[in-house]
Amino acid sequence: MALSLGTLRLWDSVLELTKRSQDKGSDPMIWAIHLSSQLNSAGVSLPSPDLANLLVSHICWDNNNPVSWKFLEKALIFNIVPPLLVLALLSTRVIPNRHTQPAAFRLYMELLKRHAFKLKPHVEFKNYEVIMKSVDNVLNLSRIFGTNGDDPGSILLEFILSSVWQLVEAALEDEGLLELTKERKHRWNVAQDMEIEGCGSYGNRNGYQEILQSRNTVMAVELIGLFLQNIKTSRILLLARRNMPQHWRIFIQDIEVLAVNSSALRNSKVMTPEILLQLISDDHKIVSEGKKANYLQEIHTIMSSSAGISHKVSGSSLWTPIDLVLEDAMDGSQVDTTSAIEIITRLVKALHALHGTTWHECFLGLWMAALRLVQRERDPIEGPMPRLDTRLCMLLSITTLAVSDLIEDEESTSQNDINYQTTQNDKENRRMELVTSLQSLRDYESLLTPPQSVIPAANQAAARAMMLISGINAGSSAYFDPVNIKDMANNFSGNLHHLIVEACIARNLLDTSAYYWPGYVTGHINQIPHGMPTQVPGWSTFMKGAPMTPVMMNALVSEPASSLAELEKVFEIAVNGSDDEKIAAATILCGASLIQGWNVQEHSIYFITRLLSPPPPANYSGNDSHLIAYAPMLNVLLVGIAPIDCVQIFSLHGLVPQLAGSLMPICEVFGSCVPNISWTLTTGEEISAYAVFSNAFALLLKLWRFNHPPLEYGVGDVPPVGAQLTPEYLLLMRNSLLVSSGNNHEDRNRKRLSAVAKASCPNHIFVESFPKLKAWYRQHQACLASTVSGLVHSPVHQIVDTLLKMMFSKINRNQPLNSVSGSSSSSGPGSEDASLRPKLPAWDILEAVPFVVDAALTACEHGKLSPRQLCTGLKDLADFLPASLAIIVSYFSAEVSRGVWKPVFMNGTDWPSPAANLSNVEEHIKNILAATNVNVPRLFAGITSPFTLPLPLAAFVSLTITYKLDKSSQRFLNLAGPALESLAAGCPWPCMPIVASLWTQKAKKWSDFLVFSSSRTVFLHDNDAVYQLLKSCFTAALGLNNSLVSAHGGVGALLGHGFGSNFYGEISPVAPGFLYLRVYRSIRDIMFLREDIISLLMQSVKDIASNGIITKGKQETKYGQVSLATSLTKVKLAANLAATILWISGGQGLVQSLINETLPSWFISAHRADTGGPVSTLSGYALGYFTLLCGAFAWGVDPSLSASKWRPRFLGTHMEFLASALDGKITLGCDPVTWHSYVTGYLNLMVGCMANWVVEVDVEVLKRLCRGLRQWDEEELGLKLLECGGVGTMGAAAELICQSD
Repeated sequence: MALSLGTLRLWDSVLELTKRSQDKGSDPMIWAIHLSSQLNSAGVSLPSPDLANLLVSHICWDNNNPVSWKFLEKALIFNIVPPLLVLALLSTRVIPNRHTQPAAFRLYMELLKRHAFKLKPHVEFKNYEVIMKSVDNVLNLSRIFGTNGDDPGSILLEFILSSVWQLVEAALEDEGLLELTKERKHRWNVAQDMEIEGCGSYGNRNGYQEILQSRNTVMAVELIGLFLQNIKTSRILLLARRNMPQHWRIFIQDIEVLAVNSSALRNSKVMTPEILLQLISDDHKIVSEGKKANYLQEIHTIMSSSAGISHKVSGSSLWTPIDLVLEDAMDGSQVDTTSAIEIITRLVKALHALHGTTWHECFLGLWMAALRLVQRERDPIEGPMPRLDTRLCMLLSITTLAVSDLIEDEESTSQNDINYQTTQNDKENRRMELVTSLQSLRDYESLLTPPQSVIPAANQAAARAMMLISGINAGSSAYFDPVNIKDMANNFSGNLHHLIVEACIARNLLDTSAYYWPGYVTGHINQIPHGMPTQVPGWSTFMKGAPMTPVMMNALVSEPASSLAELEKVFEIAVNGSDDEKIAAATILCGASLIQGWNVQEHSIYFITRLLSPPPPANYSGNDSHLIAYAPMLNVLLVGIAPIDCVQIFSLHGLVPQLAGSLMPICEVFGSCVPNISWTLTTGEEISAYAVFSNAFALLLKLWRFNHPPLEYGVGDVPPVGAQLTPEYLLLMRNSLLVSSGNNHEDRNRKRLSAVAKASCPNHIFVESFPKLKAWYRQHQACLASTVSGLVHSPVHQIVDTLLKMMFSKINRNQPLNSVSGSSSSSGPGSEDASLRPKLPAWDILEAVPFVVDAALTACEHGKLSPRQLCTGLKDLADFLPASLAIIVSYFSAEVSRGVWKPVFMNGTDWPSPAANLSNVEEHIKNILAATNVNVPRLFAGITSPFTLPLPLAAFVSLTITYKLDKSSQRFLNLAGPALESLAAGCPWPCMPIVASLWTQKAKKWSDFLVFSSSRTVFLHDNDAVYQLLKSCFTAALGLNNSLVSAHGGVGALLGHGFGSNFYGEISPVAPGFLYLRVYRSIRDIMFLREDIISLLMQSVKDIASNGIITKGKQETKYGQVSLATSLTKVKLAANLAATILWISGGQGLVQSLINETLPSWFISAHRADTGGPVSTLSGYALGYFTLLCGAFAWGVDPSLSASKWRPRFLGTHMEFLASALDGKITLGCDPVTWHSYVTGYLNLMVGCMANWVVEVDVEVLKRLCRGLRQWDEEELGLKLLECGGVGTMGAAAELICQSD
């Protein structure tokens, strides 16, 4: 826009005044006063950008003399011209011509030194935004750096960076080092217009110029160091490092070249290359000076640093969340779709970030937690639940893979991160930290003692190490074969440490140099043992080409494989071998390599999963499914992985979705086959399509709680709480593995699972692909939701009649059993007359089973069938088609929940009686609850006869009692058992003790398990009992009293020693945490846990404060500090426990509802408590730590997990609540001291431990939070918040740094 005539005249008169004053030799101060008065009279806003342009143009270069520079200096001092704009204008003119104008360059640097470090006045100018816009126009900063040109703070930051960079580039060029730097698109010191060399220069004697140029270079490098040292400019440059990494990397590379090669730097008296390199290193920290030490700041320091956990309790207590998560994974009542590797990795990262511990401590804490998990199975009880094999899988396979992922994550980050500036030796190397953590395990001998069944494997590991360090060559000797080592291992004493090291070596986390660690093995083998067979059937001879004979198969089944190559050869035989070889290979994969092959366990599981989805042969052209030809091999696999431990191992490795995707096609195909198809194995055993279908169907149903209706409630706008596994959800999870996120930091475990899914079936799978399965599932859902409908005009009624005749053919009654059929029952059990068995596909039979059971149960209620006849008929049906047991289970579960059936008397005549041992069961339940300080008197008023159960439950328990406890029945009882327990628990008390009493009479060796299961159901009938149990968990973990729970606290008191028996052989009481982990899954509505856990956390804080007096008086300063640190340690442990319990109980959904709903409600509500004081302060910090931990557990600390996509939404909502409360838009009812400490503690922890979260918060919300914190005199915290906020808050942070004192 053209200037007005009046404006042109004004600037002409200003220029005339300046020239006249300079010619007369007037005092620059007098000139400045006159000039200021003239501009004020003309209404010009000062400082004036136009005047800055005028004066700089006046000097460069027609009036480049000392007088003109003195006049410019006075204009700067009197704030007539904006200093930053003058410096920007001079830099574009002076620096490119510094060789011809060395004096001008010197004066420029003096002005830069004088004005660039006093930044506070610059951002307080009224026309600050106009000035910075002018600076941007001069230097093109927003274009060069690609930032927002409308943000004056960002321009200010870029001006500081560009000023230093101009000096760096000038020094490099002056010393001939510019060619050593990498090429870039932009050079700073390029002349903007044609200059006449030597025009207007002063002091241009050649000798003096050379000396001045040399001194200028030294001053430039010293000024660079000053920018990096100054508290304000260095902090602004740190913002550039965070938010402009690509530019910062080039900038740092230039400085490194200068530091290494500059002679001027070596000639400097105030700056050295070492100091300069330290200033730009990763470890250089900006430390606030002049901080006032007070009570709240002391808490800030302790809460946001690892110093907050004293050494005394930093062992097991610090890693309590890991212990809880590992123990929780041992509950076999429900599988998990998320790999335990992913869960552990997420947890360890969160604890490492929040506790500020070293990776040595993290790894050691993880190993010790896994070892404690194994030791809790030291004295196990009998029962249908995961056992030692699952715990060893967690220690030696899952934990090792999690550690591997953590190390690979660090190594890939160090190679790819553009902010990674230093060498590997300058960074903490996780691999070395792993080594030191493993070496430290030797100090915990009690944890390393192997269980009795693992001693041979541990001895083999020790023998293997001894043979290697003794010089026995594995390549030329057969003694490394596991069979041979097993024979000689009795002479060695191995422990779990040896097995852990072997697992790490197998996954390339260590090499065999670990065998030489001091004390790893003792002794030496001087010669090869004599009398040992050199060639026996085993993996070594198998790999050398020995044929797959029955003897070889048995040897490979009993010994786990030691390498991936061995399993690959077995897998190749399973794919390409003969039918008998396929069966042998499948048997081997499901043998010891699956259960005890910890070093290769994940590969065994992957190969089994792939074999369950075999590809069609190359020349296959039949109409039937190719799966039918694989029936014998598939059946071996299905039976082999059916045990509870195997299913749980698949779950721990995250293979449940993929397993479901493999089982559904098998169910669809074999459920559609007519039963006359059968296969005869080499052993003579004959299997039918019913058998294959039933084994696959039973295994599929174990993967979700099929007998439970879906939850009908959600938590606000968050997903339903609890794992609602359905076939659709399992396939959705499986299909998601086929889609790569494209994220460089994608979870490595997810990549492994994705490879397995693609290898098994690269296409997406949907329930619609299996019409028979879908039809059954829809009917199943309908039966759960409503009563069985009539069969009039339904084609199913013929099948129902046929099945009823088969089941009750010997009963001579005139009345039909079902109301929809006019036929009468025949006389003869189906098991004795094969002609009565229907020749129908399994799906057709399953469709009719609900109606069959309904008719039979109705007949029993009306006296047409005796209880014994009912149970015998149902057992005949289940024997005929074992898969029908699942439908019977589902029907009974639905009918009991409806409450329409009359109770029946368990009198020992019609139905079995529990009287023989019911009182003992009741007494044991009381003892278990009393040990955890749980008192529910109304439930134990006394169980008196007559004992009754709802008819469906009585029929169900009577049916299950008819099963033998053999291997063939076990896999179906494993399906019915959890359903029976859940069903009995949901009925009025004392149904579950009655069921337990009946089953105890059947299986006495399971009595402890059944009593414990009964004790769990107490908490389903009384929420107050859950609260009491949770209170005992806090009391035990924190050691707050001297009750029955240990007063020492920690993991030992919380989880105890698992199950065990007392001196009399009866089950001993379990620890409260252990009991809770077996209880919470059955709680119907866990939403009340949010308020309960917060209440218990607040009560724990009060108890902690009362146990340790916190003082601030001068006379008790030392004691007060110790008490404060100790109390804060306990508070952190309490918050640790609270967050872990909440997350384990309800997962991501419960955490998000807590943050979105419960916490705002808690702060808004009034609470009866004394305001102020240490308790209020500690309460706020406890809540802050608790909230951040919950988020870290639910979402992870980085973006590699899929769960992290929810974080911006819910974190943003909570931060908006904080900002609105600070703005005064929300009225709070809580203690203001608690609120203050919560906000400051929560935000301090976030910026200190989870800085990457801040970037996900809305920029305006962060600015509002900063304003509110400044009102609290928490300016430093507000500044940290803006510093972490990314490019959007970079400018605001720079301005706040300038304004700070």
